[in-house]
Amino acid sequence: MMRESSKPRVLLFSQRNILGKYLFRCPHFEFEDIISQVDSVEVLAPQADASSLRSVLVKRMAYRVPISLNPGIRKIRGHAHYDVFFAICGYPIDLLTVDAAIDWRNHCTTSVCLIDELWAKAIPLYRHLFRILKKFDLVVLYYSQTSRPLSERIGSKCIFLPPGIDALLFSPYPKPPRRSIDVYSIGRRSEVTHRALLRMAAENQLFYLHDSIAGDKAIDSGQHRALFANTAKRSRYFLVNPGLIDEPHTTNKQIEIGNRYFEGAASGTIMIGERPQTEAFKIHFDWPDAVVHLDYDSSEIHQIISDLDRQAEKQERIRRTNVVQSLLRHDWAYRWEAILRTIGLEPMQQLLYRKERLHDLARQVSSEESGGH
Repeated sequence: MMRESSKPRVLLFSQRNILGKYLFRCPHFEFEDIISQVDSVEVLAPQADASSLRSVLVKRMAYRVPISLNPGIRKIRGHAHYDVFFAICGYPIDLLTVDAAIDWRNHCTTSVCLIDELWAKAIPLYRHLFRILKKFDLVVLYYSQTSRPLSERIGSKCIFLPPGIDALLFSPYPKPPRRSIDVYSIGRRSEVTHRALLRMAAENQLFYLHDSIAGDKAIDSGQHRALFANTAKRSRYFLVNPGLIDEPHTTNKQIEIGNRYFEGAASGTIMIGERPQTEAFKIHFDWPDAVVHLDYDSSEIHQIISDLDRQAEKQERIRRTNVVQSLLRHDWAYRWEAILRTIGLEPMQQLLYRKERLHDLARQVSSEESGGH
């Protein structure tokens, strides 16, 4: 049965009001917004300045000393009782902020922490922060190869859950716009591939949209994601690569699926780049041509694009399949449902309604592909 209640059952801790670098946090806020739409939620979003001297010094000390430190968060007291406490941390260092804000164990039956970036190699670096992480009943990780070593380190339940996407926001359907951008590249990129694309653009062979200025902060996270989605769904090709592919000293050659794969698929672009050779990728992107493989630092992208441009039917099949698979499997609603299932909570009716919308749109896209109406 679906539970209905006017009383919030989820206390959601958000970093959205903590000033500082947060462009990479925009997908976190997107996930939080979807959770708030599909469940009964109270958002706890304290204000602080992550760039303040106190915050910077406390975070530096946290790597070296096993004591509780407050980066400048006012303690919040007097909250009611909730079924679950949920917090998203971009990095383990964000645990300081969560721990300083509220003693969630006195207010919540179950607690869940999601950590975006934690490489297995870096686990020893965060050893003094794991006293906070051990307080959680469930630790969710975006990196599949980190869950086992972290579980062994903290003795708590850790699970892998891939990133997700607002599949309705990123979907080009039901009214697909014209794809007027030939190639879209955002974030990290291979300079070799980038120079090859610049040559093609200079020769007027394509419209290549790419980052041309450095930036790490969105003026408004919601507007940033909407603009990103609208640009991606108007792009023919989209460059993708595993997380921190250009920093093997950081990853220790650990391969993980980054957000770009989910963003590209949901927007119906044809993704070009490294196809991660991991079990997680094989499971979550198991359809043909999910990614058209191009070795990192390859200059052969001209040949890839030329070949695809001669295959209109194949292009259409790839685009529609990417969108359908995203609608059926990778929306944030499915990620929240997986967390609820793991901690033994029933989903609420709003989540069911969103899944129905996702499935209805997927059927519509599939029907148009087969010539139906």
